[in-house]
Amino acid sequence: MLWSVRDVTVRYGEQDAPALDGVSMEIAAGTTTAIVGPNGAGKSTLLHVLLGLVAPSAGTVLFRGRAITAWPRAELARAIGAVPQEEVPPFPLTVRELVAMGRYPHLGTWQRERREDRDAIADAMRRCDVDALAERAVGTLSGGERQRVRLARALAQRPQVLALDEPTAALDVRHEMAMFELLRSATASGLTVVLVTHHLNLAARYADAIVLLDRGRVVARGAPAEVFTAERAESVFQWPVRIVPHPGPGPDAGAPQVVPLAGAAAAHGGTEEPRHIEAAPGARDTGSAAGVAEGVEVTHAHAR
Repeated sequence: MLWSVRDVTVRYGEQDAPALDGVSMEIAAGTTTAIVGPNGAGKSTLLHVLLGLVAPSAGTVLFRGRAITAWPRAELARAIGAVPQEEVPPFPLTVRELVAMGRYPHLGTWQRERREDRDAIADAMRRCDVDALAERAVGTLSGGERQRVRLARALAQRPQVLALDEPTAALDVRHEMAMFELLRSATASGLTVVLVTHHLNLAARYADAIVLLDRGRVVARGAPAEVFTAERAESVFQWPVRIVPHPGPGPDAGAPQVVPLAGAAAAHGGTEEPRHIEAAPGARDTGSAAGVAEGVEVTHAHAR
């Protein structure tokens, strides 16, 4: 196991309830683990504990069999590429300059970039689709662009582990999917990925293991199909849902998808039948009203 967490509790100040309460979990090398849960569940705190940024009030955290507190920060920086949810650069930087900071753990004081550093920077920028932004000031970027630049910085580091806090925040659909595809390819090449995310369905499609938190405790951990049950999701997220298999095609076919119910269906616990949509006479192709109506009814019938 890459990480081993045992009975970890974290308290912030004088708060009555701990941010983490007796959390135990393991993360295997070469896998993708998604930490999910409602707002305030302790997801980011758990990630910070794994990175040694937050000291537990009780319990132990081992990284590669060694207490996380025993690791020199420089060694951890070479091993783990971290992508925070948000950050403000201490001074103005261009995109390339920020990505190049990922090479700092490998360079001595005042050492110039070597060929291998330049190659790592260029490759990371290409993979994150930010090479065209190289000379842009980071402060002029959109939230999604900044997030991709932060990931490029972590990849330029060429770590063995990627740790990400809401990596798809502010991303459009294309870059959101590209992000998860990139994480999948990273795992396939031998990296370990651990991420905090609110995207339950993408987590179910791309993660090998899910850690579901609620009010600082681990509710369930394991494969997506084991963790995402309707009863458990409704209890944790306090909203009626249906669990349906992803239709595919692709390696994520059959992955459990959490579908929150809406309106009267939610008010009645999901028992209300779907409303029928009448089609215009003769409209039978997939782009017609009838095609849409059929798709809606098939989806809801499957959900039941």
